[in-house]
Amino acid sequence: MEPPSCRPAARGPPGPGAELCPIKFSDVTGRLCVWLARRDWGGVGPPAKRAAASLRGRRARRSRGRAGHVGALRQLRVTWARPRCGAGTLGAGSGAFRSAGLRMRGGQGAARAPVLQFTNCRILRGGALLREDLWVRGGRVLDPEKLFFEERRVADEQRDCGGCILAPGFIDVQINGGFGVDFSQATEDVGSGVALVARRILSHGVTSFCPTLVTSPPEVYHKVLPQIPVKSGGPHGAGVLGVHLEGPFISREKRGAHPEAHLRSFEANAFQDVLATYGSLDNVRIVTLAPELGRSHEVIRALTALGICVSLGHSVADLGTAEEAVQSGATFITHLFNAMLPFHHRDPGIVGLLTSDQLPPGRHIFYGLIADGMHTNPAALRIAHRAHPKGEWPGRAGVGRSAGGTGPEVPSPAGLVLVTDAVPALGLGNGRHTLGQQEVEVNGLTAYVAGTKTLSGSIAPMDACVRHFLRATGCGVESALEAASLHPARLLGLEKHKGTLDFGADAGQGPRRGGSRSSWEAQGRAGDGGRAGSPPTQGSLPGQRPWSGQAGAAGSPAGCHRCQEWSRLHATCDGP
Repeated sequence: MEPPSCRPAARGPPGPGAELCPIKFSDVTGRLCVWLARRDWGGVGPPAKRAAASLRGRRARRSRGRAGHVGALRQLRVTWARPRCGAGTLGAGSGAFRSAGLRMRGGQGAARAPVLQFTNCRILRGGALLREDLWVRGGRVLDPEKLFFEERRVADEQRDCGGCILAPGFIDVQINGGFGVDFSQATEDVGSGVALVARRILSHGVTSFCPTLVTSPPEVYHKVLPQIPVKSGGPHGAGVLGVHLEGPFISREKRGAHPEAHLRSFEANAFQDVLATYGSLDNVRIVTLAPELGRSHEVIRALTALGICVSLGHSVADLGTAEEAVQSGATFITHLFNAMLPFHHRDPGIVGLLTSDQLPPGRHIFYGLIADGMHTNPAALRIAHRAHPKGEWPGRAGVGRSAGGTGPEVPSPAGLVLVTDAVPALGLGNGRHTLGQQEVEVNGLTAYVAGTKTLSGSIAPMDACVRHFLRATGCGVESALEAASLHPARLLGLEKHKGTLDFGADAGQGPRRGGSRSSWEAQGRAGDGGRAGSPPTQGSLPGQRPWSGQAGAAGSPAGCHRCQEWSRLHATCDGP
Protein backbone atom coordinates (compact mmCIF):
# COMPACT_ATOMS: atom_id res chain seq x y z
CA MET A 1 0.00 0.00 0.00
CA GLU A 2 1.11 3.57 -0.54
CA PRO A 3 1.89 5.78 2.46
CA PRO A 4 -0.03 8.98 3.03
CA SER A 5 0.58 11.69 0.48
CA CYS A 6 2.61 14.71 1.52
CA ARG A 7 0.31 17.52 2.50
CA PRO A 8 0.59 20.62 4.70
CA ALA A 9 1.36 19.87 8.32
CA ALA A 10 -1.36 19.38 10.87
CA ARG A 11 -0.73 20.37 14.48
CA GLY A 12 -1.95 18.41 17.48
CA PRO A 13 -3.38 14.92 17.92
CA PRO A 14 -5.85 13.29 15.56
CA GLY A 15 -9.43 14.47 15.77
CA PRO A 16 -12.09 12.41 17.49
CA GLY A 17 -13.31 10.95 14.22
CA ALA A 18 -9.93 9.73 13.06
CA GLU A 19 -9.42 6.06 12.33
CA LEU A 20 -5.90 5.15 13.40
CA CYS A 21 -3.65 3.39 10.97
CA PRO A 22 -3.47 -0.36 11.73
CA ILE A 23 0.04 -1.82 11.86
CA LYS A 24 0.98 -5.22 10.59
CA PHE A 25 4.34 -6.85 11.23
CA SER A 26 5.63 -9.20 8.60
CA ASP A 27 8.93 -10.94 8.08
CA VAL A 28 10.11 -9.71 4.71
CA THR A 29 13.69 -8.88 5.53
CA GLY A 30 14.23 -11.94 7.70
CA ARG A 31 13.33 -9.96 10.82
CA LEU A 32 10.65 -7.33 11.37
CA CYS A 33 9.33 -4.80 8.88
CA VAL A 34 6.38 -2.50 9.25
CA TRP A 35 3.60 -1.99 6.79
CA LEU A 36 1.22 0.82 7.32
CA ALA A 37 -1.96 0.27 5.38
CA ARG A 38 -3.63 3.50 4.46
CA ARG A 39 -7.13 3.65 5.81
CA ASP A 40 -9.13 6.83 6.38
CA TRP A 41 -6.86 9.84 6.81
CA GLY A 42 -9.65 12.35 6.49
CA GLY A 43 -10.05 12.82 10.23
CA VAL A 44 -6.40 13.56 10.79
CA GLY A 45 -6.88 17.09 9.52
CA PRO A 46 -5.39 18.74 6.48
CA PRO A 47 -2.90 16.69 4.46
CA ALA A 48 0.26 16.56 6.52
CA LYS A 49 3.92 17.26 6.16
CA ARG A 50 4.26 14.64 8.88
CA ALA A 51 1.13 12.67 9.69
CA ALA A 52 1.47 11.07 13.13
CA ALA A 53 -0.50 8.08 14.37
CA SER A 54 -0.51 6.67 17.89
CA LEU A 55 -1.65 3.21 18.85
CA ARG A 56 -2.31 2.47 22.50
CA GLY A 57 -3.55 -0.49 24.49
CA ARG A 58 -3.73 -3.95 23.04
CA ARG A 59 -5.33 -3.12 19.70
CA ALA A 60 -2.21 -3.90 17.71
CA ARG A 61 -2.69 -6.86 15.44
CA ARG A 62 -0.65 -10.00 15.91
CA SER A 63 0.96 -11.62 12.90
CA ARG A 64 3.35 -14.46 12.27
CA GLY A 65 6.50 -14.29 10.14
CA ARG A 66 9.79 -16.16 10.26
CA ALA A 67 10.60 -14.06 13.31
CA GLY A 68 7.62 -15.61 15.15
CA HIS A 69 4.75 -13.90 17.00
CA VAL A 70 4.90 -10.21 17.70
CA GLY A 71 3.20 -9.45 21.00
CA ALA A 72 0.68 -6.72 21.53
CA LEU A 73 2.22 -3.30 21.99
CA ARG A 74 1.37 -0.96 24.80
CA GLN A 75 2.42 2.09 22.85
CA LEU A 76 4.02 2.71 19.51
CA ARG A 77 4.55 5.99 17.74
CA VAL A 78 5.17 5.95 14.02
CA THR A 79 6.04 9.02 11.98
CA TRP A 80 6.16 9.47 8.25
CA ALA A 81 9.16 11.29 6.87
CA ARG A 82 8.15 13.43 3.95
CA PRO A 83 9.38 11.69 0.78
CA ARG A 84 11.40 13.72 -1.64
CA CYS A 85 10.19 14.04 -5.17
CA GLY A 86 10.56 10.69 -6.86
CA ALA A 87 11.59 8.86 -3.66
CA GLY A 88 10.66 5.24 -3.25
CA THR A 89 7.82 4.10 -1.01
CA LEU A 90 6.78 1.00 0.78
CA GLY A 91 6.13 -1.15 -2.24
CA ALA A 92 3.64 -3.93 -1.76
CA GLY A 93 5.85 -6.30 -3.70
CA SER A 94 9.07 -5.99 -1.72
CA GLY A 95 7.82 -5.14 1.72
CA ALA A 96 11.14 -3.43 2.36
CA PHE A 97 11.79 0.10 3.52
CA ARG A 98 13.23 2.52 1.01
CA SER A 99 15.99 4.82 2.15
CA ALA A 100 13.84 7.93 1.58
CA GLY A 101 10.65 6.44 3.01
CA LEU A 102 9.69 5.54 6.57
CA ARG A 103 11.77 6.67 9.53
CA MET A 104 11.14 5.61 13.11
CA ARG A 105 12.89 7.62 15.75
CA GLY A 106 13.74 7.08 19.37
CA GLY A 107 14.78 9.86 21.66
CA GLN A 108 18.38 9.99 20.41
CA GLY A 109 17.93 8.33 17.04
CA ALA A 110 19.13 11.31 15.03
CA ALA A 111 22.45 11.31 16.88
CA ARG A 112 23.17 7.66 16.13
CA ALA A 113 25.39 6.25 13.40
CA PRO A 114 23.60 5.30 10.18
CA VAL A 115 22.15 1.80 9.91
CA LEU A 116 23.10 -0.30 6.89
CA GLN A 117 20.88 -3.19 5.80
CA PHE A 118 22.11 -5.92 3.45
CA THR A 119 19.14 -7.46 1.65
CA ASN A 120 18.52 -10.33 -0.75
CA CYS A 121 21.29 -12.49 0.71
CA ARG A 122 21.96 -15.65 2.67
CA ILE A 123 23.95 -15.21 5.85
CA LEU A 124 26.09 -17.82 7.59
CA ARG A 125 24.88 -17.97 11.17
CA GLY A 126 24.79 -20.86 13.62
CA GLY A 127 26.29 -23.27 11.11
CA ALA A 128 23.53 -22.71 8.56
CA LEU A 129 22.85 -20.45 5.59
CA LEU A 130 19.78 -18.38 6.43
CA ARG A 131 17.77 -16.22 4.07
CA GLU A 132 17.84 -13.18 6.29
CA ASP A 133 18.97 -9.62 6.02
CA LEU A 134 22.04 -8.38 7.86
CA TRP A 135 21.88 -5.10 9.77
CA VAL A 136 25.06 -3.21 10.60
CA ARG A 137 25.82 0.00 12.47
CA GLY A 138 29.04 1.47 13.79
CA GLY A 139 31.07 -1.66 13.18
CA ARG A 140 28.63 -4.06 14.86
CA VAL A 141 25.99 -6.54 13.66
CA LEU A 142 22.59 -5.34 14.89
CA ASP A 143 19.57 -7.17 16.21
CA PRO A 144 16.76 -5.67 14.08
CA GLU A 145 14.12 -6.44 16.71
CA LYS A 146 15.90 -4.25 19.24
CA LEU A 147 16.47 -1.63 16.59
CA PHE A 148 12.75 -1.55 15.86
CA PHE A 149 11.21 -1.94 19.30
CA GLU A 150 13.72 -0.08 21.46
CA GLU A 151 14.99 2.62 19.11
CA ARG A 152 12.07 2.69 16.65
CA ARG A 153 14.38 2.94 13.69
CA VAL A 154 14.87 1.27 10.36
CA ALA A 155 17.77 1.17 7.92
CA ASP A 156 19.21 4.42 6.63
CA GLU A 157 20.62 2.62 3.60
CA GLN A 158 19.94 -0.70 1.89
CA ARG A 159 22.28 -2.72 -0.29
CA ASP A 160 21.01 -5.52 -2.48
CA CYS A 161 23.41 -8.48 -2.45
CA GLY A 162 21.76 -10.14 -5.44
CA GLY A 163 21.19 -13.49 -3.73
CA CYS A 164 24.80 -13.85 -2.59
CA ILE A 165 26.21 -15.46 0.56
CA LEU A 166 27.32 -13.19 3.36
CA ALA A 167 29.87 -14.95 5.56
CA PRO A 168 32.20 -13.94 8.39
CA GLY A 169 35.61 -12.72 7.31
CA PHE A 170 38.38 -15.28 7.07
CA ILE A 171 41.03 -15.33 9.80
CA ASP A 172 44.52 -16.50 8.78
CA VAL A 173 46.59 -17.41 11.85
CA GLN A 174 49.67 -18.44 9.87
CA ILE A 175 50.87 -16.17 7.07
CA ASN A 176 54.57 -15.39 6.64
CA GLY A 177 54.09 -12.48 4.25
CA GLY A 178 52.98 -11.92 0.69
CA PHE A 179 53.18 -9.64 -2.34
CA GLY A 180 56.92 -9.27 -1.80
CA VAL A 181 56.69 -8.47 1.92
CA ASP A 182 58.63 -10.76 4.30
CA PHE A 183 57.53 -10.39 7.92
CA SER A 184 60.79 -12.01 9.09
CA GLN A 185 62.99 -9.33 7.53
CA ALA A 186 64.19 -6.70 10.00
CA THR A 187 63.59 -3.54 7.99
CA GLU A 188 63.23 -0.01 9.31
CA ASP A 189 59.57 0.17 8.38
CA VAL A 190 58.03 -3.22 9.06
CA GLY A 191 54.64 -1.60 9.64
CA SER A 192 54.25 -0.41 6.06
CA GLY A 193 54.86 -3.93 4.77
CA VAL A 194 52.30 -5.38 7.17
CA ALA A 195 49.83 -2.71 6.06
CA LEU A 196 50.37 -3.59 2.40
CA VAL A 197 49.68 -7.28 3.03
CA ALA A 198 46.68 -6.39 5.20
CA ARG A 199 45.22 -4.35 2.36
CA ARG A 200 45.75 -6.93 -0.36
CA ILE A 201 44.49 -10.00 1.49
CA LEU A 202 41.11 -8.29 1.86
CA SER A 203 40.47 -9.22 -1.77
CA HIS A 204 40.88 -12.87 -0.75
CA GLY A 205 38.31 -12.63 2.04
CA VAL A 206 40.76 -12.30 4.95
CA THR A 207 39.67 -9.64 7.45
CA SER A 208 41.99 -10.62 10.34
CA PHE A 209 45.39 -12.31 10.46
CA CYS A 210 48.42 -13.19 12.56
CA PRO A 211 51.67 -12.10 10.86
CA THR A 212 54.03 -15.06 11.25
CA LEU A 213 57.76 -14.99 11.84
CA VAL A 214 59.83 -18.05 11.03
CA THR A 215 63.00 -19.04 12.91
CA SER A 216 65.29 -16.00 13.09
CA PRO A 217 68.17 -14.67 15.19
CA PRO A 218 67.22 -12.76 18.38
CA GLU A 219 68.05 -9.36 16.91
CA VAL A 220 65.39 -9.85 14.24
CA TYR A 221 62.69 -10.56 16.85
CA HIS A 222 63.80 -7.58 18.94
CA LYS A 223 63.51 -5.24 15.97
CA VAL A 224 60.42 -6.63 14.24
CA LEU A 225 58.02 -7.50 17.08
CA PRO A 226 57.62 -3.94 18.46
CA GLN A 227 56.68 -2.79 14.95
CA ILE A 228 53.68 -5.15 14.58
CA PRO A 229 51.08 -4.05 17.13
CA VAL A 230 47.58 -5.42 17.36
CA LYS A 231 45.40 -3.34 15.06
CA SER A 232 41.75 -3.23 14.12
CA GLY A 233 40.74 -3.89 10.54
CA GLY A 234 38.56 -1.90 8.20
CA PRO A 235 38.42 -0.70 4.60
CA HIS A 236 42.11 0.14 4.92
CA GLY A 237 43.02 -3.52 5.45
CA ALA A 238 42.64 -6.66 7.53
CA GLY A 239 43.09 -6.42 11.27
CA VAL A 240 46.23 -7.68 13.03
CA LEU A 241 45.37 -10.05 15.89
CA GLY A 242 48.93 -10.51 17.12
CA VAL A 243 52.11 -12.17 15.89
CA HIS A 244 52.60 -15.90 15.42
CA LEU A 245 56.16 -16.96 16.32
CA GLU A 246 56.96 -20.24 14.55
CA GLY A 247 60.33 -21.23 16.01
CA PRO A 248 63.15 -21.16 16.91
CA PHE A 249 62.31 -23.71 19.66
CA ILE A 250 61.61 -26.59 17.29
CA SER A 251 63.05 -29.95 16.26
CA ARG A 252 66.13 -30.09 14.06
CA GLU A 253 64.86 -33.27 12.42
CA LYS A 254 61.56 -31.65 11.47
CA ARG A 255 62.73 -28.09 10.90
CA GLY A 256 61.42 -28.00 7.31
CA ALA A 257 62.27 -24.65 5.76
CA HIS A 258 63.61 -23.18 9.02
CA PRO A 259 67.36 -22.41 9.06
CA GLU A 260 69.19 -24.89 11.27
CA ALA A 261 71.80 -22.33 12.37
CA HIS A 262 69.21 -20.34 14.34
CA LEU A 263 67.33 -23.18 16.05
CA ARG A 264 67.38 -23.14 19.85
CA SER A 265 66.56 -25.34 22.80
CA PHE A 266 65.46 -24.24 26.27
CA GLU A 267 68.20 -23.51 28.78
CA ALA A 268 68.09 -24.02 32.54
CA ASN A 269 65.86 -20.99 33.10
CA ALA A 270 63.59 -21.83 30.21
CA PHE A 271 61.11 -18.95 30.18
CA GLN A 272 63.84 -16.36 30.69
CA ASP A 273 65.55 -17.87 27.67
CA VAL A 274 62.32 -17.32 25.71
CA LEU A 275 62.22 -13.67 26.77
CA ALA A 276 65.88 -13.21 25.89
CA THR A 277 65.22 -14.63 22.43
CA TYR A 278 62.02 -12.81 21.57
CA GLY A 279 62.24 -9.68 23.68
CA SER A 280 58.83 -8.25 24.56
CA LEU A 281 55.85 -10.59 24.14
CA ASP A 282 53.28 -7.77 24.17
CA ASN A 283 52.34 -8.22 20.50
CA VAL A 284 52.57 -12.04 20.43
CA ARG A 285 49.43 -14.18 20.05
CA ILE A 286 50.73 -17.67 19.11
CA VAL A 287 54.02 -19.51 19.71
CA THR A 288 54.83 -22.77 17.91
CA LEU A 289 57.28 -25.07 19.70
CA ALA A 290 58.30 -28.73 19.83
CA PRO A 291 56.97 -30.31 23.05
CA GLU A 292 59.74 -32.92 23.26
CA LEU A 293 62.32 -30.23 24.03
CA GLY A 294 63.49 -30.24 27.64
CA ARG A 295 61.59 -27.84 29.95
CA SER A 296 58.99 -27.19 27.26
CA HIS A 297 56.08 -27.79 29.65
CA GLU A 298 57.40 -25.06 31.94
CA VAL A 299 57.41 -22.70 28.96
CA ILE A 300 53.93 -23.77 27.85
CA ARG A 301 52.48 -23.01 31.27
CA ALA A 302 54.21 -19.61 31.41
CA LEU A 303 53.03 -18.62 27.93
CA THR A 304 49.43 -19.69 28.48
CA ALA A 305 49.40 -17.76 31.77
CA LEU A 306 50.08 -14.66 29.65
CA GLY A 307 47.17 -15.48 27.36
CA ILE A 308 49.41 -16.65 24.51
CA CYS A 309 48.23 -19.65 22.48
CA VAL A 310 50.81 -22.45 22.38
CA SER A 311 50.92 -24.60 19.26
CA LEU A 312 52.71 -27.90 18.74
CA GLY A 313 54.66 -28.27 15.52
CA HIS A 314 57.95 -29.01 13.77
CA SER A 315 58.25 -31.88 16.19
CA VAL A 316 59.14 -35.55 16.60
CA ALA A 317 56.97 -35.91 19.73
CA ASP A 318 55.12 -39.13 20.39
CA LEU A 319 51.47 -39.12 21.43
CA GLY A 320 52.21 -39.28 25.16
CA THR A 321 54.45 -36.23 25.00
CA ALA A 322 51.88 -34.35 22.94
CA GLU A 323 49.12 -35.21 25.43
CA GLU A 324 51.27 -33.89 28.29
CA ALA A 325 51.76 -30.65 26.36
CA VAL A 326 48.01 -30.25 25.97
CA GLN A 327 47.60 -30.93 29.68
CA SER A 328 50.06 -28.10 30.30
CA GLY A 329 48.01 -25.71 28.17
CA ALA A 330 48.78 -26.21 24.46
CA THR A 331 45.65 -25.84 22.30
CA PHE A 332 46.81 -25.87 18.67
CA ILE A 333 48.71 -28.00 16.16
CA THR A 334 50.75 -26.17 13.51
CA HIS A 335 50.01 -27.41 9.95
CA LEU A 336 48.81 -30.93 10.79
CA PHE A 337 50.65 -33.80 9.02
CA ASN A 338 53.48 -31.49 7.95
CA ALA A 339 56.81 -31.32 9.86
CA MET A 340 55.86 -34.03 12.37
CA LEU A 341 56.12 -37.80 12.69
CA PRO A 342 53.78 -39.61 10.29
CA PHE A 343 50.80 -41.45 11.71
CA HIS A 344 51.64 -44.95 12.96
CA HIS A 345 49.08 -47.36 14.33
CA ARG A 346 51.14 -48.09 17.46
CA ASP A 347 52.06 -44.49 18.15
CA PRO A 348 50.16 -41.94 16.09
CA GLY A 349 52.29 -39.05 17.36
CA ILE A 350 50.85 -35.53 17.40
CA VAL A 351 48.23 -36.59 14.84
CA GLY A 352 46.76 -38.86 17.53
CA LEU A 353 45.61 -35.81 19.50
CA LEU A 354 42.65 -35.56 17.14
CA THR A 355 41.02 -38.57 18.81
CA SER A 356 42.87 -38.78 22.13
CA ASP A 357 40.86 -39.66 25.24
CA GLN A 358 43.63 -38.61 27.62
CA LEU A 359 43.04 -34.88 27.50
CA PRO A 360 41.82 -33.11 30.65
CA PRO A 361 38.16 -32.05 30.95
CA GLY A 362 37.39 -29.02 28.84
CA ARG A 363 40.82 -29.08 27.18
CA HIS A 364 40.59 -29.85 23.49
CA ILE A 365 42.70 -29.28 20.45
CA PHE A 366 42.48 -27.20 17.29
CA TYR A 367 44.63 -28.11 14.32
CA GLY A 368 45.84 -26.04 11.40
CA LEU A 369 45.71 -27.42 7.89
CA ILE A 370 47.24 -26.16 4.65
CA ALA A 371 44.68 -27.01 1.96
CA ASP A 372 46.69 -25.73 -0.99
CA GLY A 373 46.74 -28.98 -2.98
CA MET A 374 50.48 -29.37 -2.34
CA HIS A 375 51.07 -29.80 1.38
CA THR A 376 48.25 -32.21 2.20
CA ASN A 377 46.75 -35.03 0.15
CA PRO A 378 42.95 -34.90 -0.28
CA ALA A 379 42.64 -38.19 1.65
CA ALA A 380 44.46 -36.60 4.58
CA LEU A 381 42.17 -33.59 4.35
CA ARG A 382 39.17 -35.89 4.63
CA ILE A 383 40.63 -37.66 7.68
CA ALA A 384 41.26 -34.33 9.40
CA HIS A 385 37.79 -33.04 8.58
CA ARG A 386 35.90 -36.15 9.60
CA ALA A 387 37.64 -36.32 12.97
CA HIS A 388 35.61 -33.25 14.00
CA PRO A 389 33.27 -32.39 11.15
CA LYS A 390 31.23 -29.87 13.13
CA GLY A 391 34.17 -28.17 14.81
CA GLU A 392 33.25 -29.72 18.15
CA TRP A 393 34.61 -32.30 20.53
CA PRO A 394 31.87 -34.82 21.42
CA GLY A 395 30.87 -34.84 25.09
CA ARG A 396 31.85 -37.89 27.11
CA ALA A 397 32.24 -38.85 30.73
CA GLY A 398 33.84 -35.97 32.59
CA VAL A 399 34.44 -34.01 29.41
CA GLY A 400 32.32 -31.35 27.79
CA ARG A 401 29.73 -31.24 30.54
CA SER A 402 27.73 -28.17 31.24
CA ALA A 403 28.88 -25.61 33.81
CA GLY A 404 29.47 -27.09 37.25
CA GLY A 405 29.94 -30.62 35.92
CA THR A 406 26.23 -31.41 36.09
CA GLY A 407 23.57 -31.72 33.48
CA PRO A 408 23.76 -33.29 30.04
CA GLU A 409 26.99 -33.71 28.17
CA VAL A 410 27.56 -31.03 25.57
CA PRO A 411 30.13 -30.74 22.80
CA SER A 412 33.09 -28.42 23.30
CA PRO A 413 34.72 -26.23 20.66
CA ALA A 414 37.56 -27.88 18.76
CA GLY A 415 38.35 -28.58 15.18
CA LEU A 416 40.05 -27.80 11.95
CA VAL A 417 41.51 -24.38 11.18
CA LEU A 418 42.45 -23.56 7.60
CA VAL A 419 45.72 -21.63 7.25
CA THR A 420 47.62 -20.50 4.19
CA ASP A 421 51.21 -20.59 5.53
CA ALA A 422 51.72 -18.12 2.69
CA VAL A 423 55.24 -16.92 1.95
CA PRO A 424 56.35 -13.53 0.58
CA ALA A 425 56.06 -14.98 -2.95
CA LEU A 426 52.24 -14.99 -2.61
CA GLY A 427 50.89 -13.05 -5.58
CA LEU A 428 54.23 -12.99 -7.41
CA GLY A 429 55.59 -15.08 -10.25
CA ASN A 430 58.29 -17.74 -10.65
CA GLY A 431 61.74 -16.97 -9.37
CA ARG A 432 63.69 -16.55 -6.16
CA HIS A 433 62.24 -14.87 -3.09
CA THR A 434 63.07 -14.69 0.61
CA LEU A 435 61.58 -16.33 3.67
CA GLY A 436 63.39 -14.97 6.69
CA GLN A 437 67.01 -16.10 6.49
CA GLN A 438 66.36 -18.52 3.62
CA GLU A 439 65.97 -18.21 -0.13
CA VAL A 440 62.83 -19.68 -1.65
CA GLU A 441 62.39 -20.73 -5.26
CA VAL A 442 58.91 -20.68 -6.80
CA ASN A 443 58.27 -22.97 -9.73
CA GLY A 444 54.70 -23.10 -10.95
CA LEU A 445 52.45 -23.54 -7.95
CA THR A 446 55.09 -24.74 -5.49
CA ALA A 447 57.64 -22.98 -3.29
CA TYR A 448 60.82 -24.83 -2.26
CA VAL A 449 63.87 -23.93 -0.23
CA ALA A 450 66.25 -22.89 -3.00
CA GLY A 451 68.33 -25.79 -4.28
CA THR A 452 66.25 -28.44 -2.48
CA LYS A 453 62.91 -30.23 -2.72
CA THR A 454 61.84 -29.07 0.74
CA LEU A 455 58.48 -27.32 0.65
CA SER A 456 58.70 -23.76 1.92
CA GLY A 457 55.23 -22.52 2.70
CA SER A 458 52.41 -21.92 0.27
CA ILE A 459 51.58 -19.43 -2.46
CA ALA A 460 47.82 -20.08 -2.30
CA PRO A 461 45.49 -17.36 -0.94
CA MET A 462 42.91 -18.22 1.70
CA ASP A 463 39.85 -18.26 -0.54
CA ALA A 464 41.60 -20.74 -2.85
CA CYS A 465 42.36 -22.95 0.17
CA VAL A 466 38.70 -22.84 1.20
CA ARG A 467 37.68 -23.77 -2.33
CA HIS A 468 40.09 -26.69 -2.51
CA PHE A 469 39.12 -27.92 0.96
CA LEU A 470 35.45 -27.93 -0.03
CA ARG A 471 36.16 -29.94 -3.15
CA ALA A 472 38.54 -32.42 -1.51
CA THR A 473 36.42 -33.22 1.53
CA GLY A 474 32.93 -32.99 0.06
CA CYS A 475 31.86 -31.01 3.12
CA GLY A 476 29.11 -28.42 3.06
CA VAL A 477 29.66 -24.81 2.14
CA GLU A 478 28.97 -23.88 5.75
CA SER A 479 31.71 -26.16 7.11
CA ALA A 480 34.30 -24.90 4.63
CA LEU A 481 33.59 -21.27 5.47
CA GLU A 482 33.60 -21.86 9.23
CA ALA A 483 36.97 -23.64 9.03
CA ALA A 484 38.46 -20.33 7.90
CA SER A 485 36.42 -18.05 10.15
CA LEU A 486 34.64 -19.40 13.24
CA HIS A 487 37.23 -22.06 14.13
CA PRO A 488 40.26 -19.74 14.18
CA ALA A 489 38.18 -17.23 16.14
CA ARG A 490 37.42 -19.94 18.71
CA LEU A 491 41.08 -20.90 18.84
CA LEU A 492 41.97 -17.34 19.85
CA GLY A 493 38.96 -16.88 22.13
CA LEU A 494 37.40 -14.28 19.84
CA GLU A 495 34.25 -16.14 18.81
CA LYS A 496 31.91 -13.58 20.38
CA HIS A 497 33.27 -10.84 18.16
CA LYS A 498 34.86 -12.45 15.10
CA GLY A 499 34.18 -15.45 12.91
CA THR A 500 30.45 -14.98 13.36
CA LEU A 501 27.57 -12.80 12.22
CA ASP A 502 25.70 -13.09 15.51
CA PHE A 503 24.22 -9.93 16.97
CA GLY A 504 26.91 -7.76 18.53
CA ALA A 505 29.76 -9.26 16.50
CA ASP A 506 32.27 -7.08 14.71
CA ALA A 507 31.17 -5.85 11.33
CA GLY A 508 33.07 -3.78 8.83
CA GLN A 509 32.36 -3.19 5.18
CA GLY A 510 35.31 -4.16 3.06
CA PRO A 511 36.23 -2.49 -0.20
CA ARG A 512 34.00 -2.90 -3.21
CA ARG A 513 35.55 -5.12 -5.80
CA GLY A 514 35.73 -4.66 -9.53
CA GLY A 515 33.78 -6.71 -11.99
CA SER A 516 30.17 -6.88 -12.97
CA ARG A 517 28.92 -6.73 -9.40
CA SER A 518 30.31 -5.65 -6.07
CA SER A 519 31.13 -8.05 -3.26
CA TRP A 520 30.26 -6.94 0.20
CA GLU A 521 31.84 -7.68 3.54
CA ALA A 522 30.32 -7.46 6.98
CA GLN A 523 33.28 -8.67 8.99
CA GLY A 524 33.23 -11.01 6.03
CA ARG A 525 32.45 -11.21 2.37
CA ALA A 526 29.53 -11.98 0.13
CA GLY A 527 29.35 -13.67 -3.20
CA ASP A 528 27.46 -16.12 -5.30
CA GLY A 529 26.83 -19.48 -3.76
CA GLY A 530 25.19 -22.74 -4.68
CA ARG A 531 22.68 -24.55 -2.55
CA ALA A 532 23.61 -24.89 1.08
CA GLY A 533 25.79 -27.95 1.39
CA SER A 534 26.24 -28.38 -2.35
CA PRO A 535 29.47 -28.13 -4.35
CA PRO A 536 30.33 -24.80 -5.96
CA THR A 537 29.83 -24.10 -9.59
CA GLN A 538 32.71 -24.44 -12.01
CA GLY A 539 35.71 -22.40 -10.91
CA SER A 540 33.97 -20.59 -8.08
CA LEU A 541 34.23 -20.54 -4.32
CA PRO A 542 30.94 -20.78 -2.46
CA GLY A 543 30.32 -17.19 -1.62
CA GLN A 544 32.59 -15.97 -4.41
CA ARG A 545 32.50 -15.17 -8.07
CA PRO A 546 35.04 -16.87 -10.38
CA TRP A 547 38.51 -15.35 -10.37
CA SER A 548 38.30 -14.34 -14.00
CA GLY A 549 35.58 -11.84 -13.16
CA GLN A 550 37.29 -10.22 -10.19
CA ALA A 551 39.78 -7.46 -9.86
CA GLY A 552 41.82 -7.08 -6.72
CA ALA A 553 40.86 -4.79 -3.88
CA ALA A 554 42.02 -1.22 -3.88
CA GLY A 555 45.79 -1.25 -4.00
CA SER A 556 46.12 -4.89 -4.95
CA PRO A 557 47.00 -6.29 -8.37
CA ALA A 558 43.85 -6.70 -10.42
CA GLY A 559 43.23 -10.36 -11.05
CA CYS A 560 46.53 -11.59 -9.56
CA HIS A 561 47.80 -14.02 -12.21
CA ARG A 562 49.39 -16.40 -9.69
CA CYS A 563 46.13 -16.74 -7.79
CA GLN A 564 44.23 -17.23 -11.04
CA GLU A 565 46.59 -20.04 -12.03
CA TRP A 566 46.27 -21.73 -8.64
CA SER A 567 42.51 -21.45 -8.82
CA ARG A 568 42.30 -22.93 -12.31
CA LEU A 569 44.49 -25.95 -11.59
CA HIS A 570 43.63 -26.83 -8.02
CA ALA A 571 40.48 -25.16 -6.83
CA THR A 572 37.83 -25.80 -9.44
CA CYS A 573 35.26 -28.53 -9.47
CA ASP A 574 32.72 -29.82 -11.91
CA GLY A 575 29.76 -28.71 -9.85
CA PRO A 576 26.44 -30.49 -9.49
